[in-house]
Amino acid sequence: MSQINSLREQIKPYQEALYHHPINSYIKSHTELAVFMQHHVFAVWDFMSLVKKLQAELTCVSQPWVPKGSADVRFLINEIVLGEESDVDQHGVVISHFELYLRAMKELSIEPSPILSNLLQAQSLVEILQKIANTSLAPSIKQFLKFTFESIANRPIEEIAAIFTFGREDLIPGMFQLIVDQLKQDSPDQVETLVYYLERHIEVDGDHHSQLAYRMMEELCGDDADKWQRAANAAIDSLKVRKVLWDGVVGA
Repeated sequence: MSQINSLREQIKPYQEALYHHPINSYIKSHTELAVFMQHHVFAVWDFMSLVKKLQAELTCVSQPWVPKGSADVRFLINEIVLGEESDVDQHGVVISHFELYLRAMKELSIEPSPILSNLLQAQSLVEILQKIANTSLAPSIKQFLKFTFESIANRPIEEIAAIFTFGREDLIPGMFQLIVDQLKQDSPDQVETLVYYLERHIEVDGDHHSQLAYRMMEELCGDDADKWQRAANAAIDSLKVRKVLWDGVVGA
């Protein structure tokens, strides 16, 4: 774990900037919640493309099937895909986390940008990048999405794995806590799906997945110092662009 610990030391200042970001005390009413969710839904969506890129590169998704790479890494990726793409809702119905998030928004009468539907129709990385560039989305959202899909298109797999491992949304549940507690009192039915989503986020993306992701990084980087440094740089880039997204929320 020495390489992991070294990487974590390098990215610590950028994580601290997120820990102390004004967004952590931003959501005080339904108005701020709506702004946040209308921005954050793009991160919920594009996260799955990162996962799918890892699945495509680190497991066998072609025919005929052959064992590919480390069984531990395959386990990690397939478990995450299962949890993100086909989890269950609070009623036991199979649903993706993205669709669950959209349902939470609907219950709260928060409309996602119609641009999201347009982006979902893209058929390739080239097309999605063109669509992102040509939309009227807030610059912070455009920069965030551009970073994700350019990384998927151009970066080596250890860098994409680092973006996934260290640029995830561990702080998100705490941001919602004050408004969720209030909505539980005022409109419990309105917040049911959001509360469930946050609880599943904590449960599914908790320490277990973090440890597996660290093992994935060790498998991909091995003893190659150059790979570890590039992974650290990619993680820093992902944390910087996350801050840009959150700056856009607070400044909206």
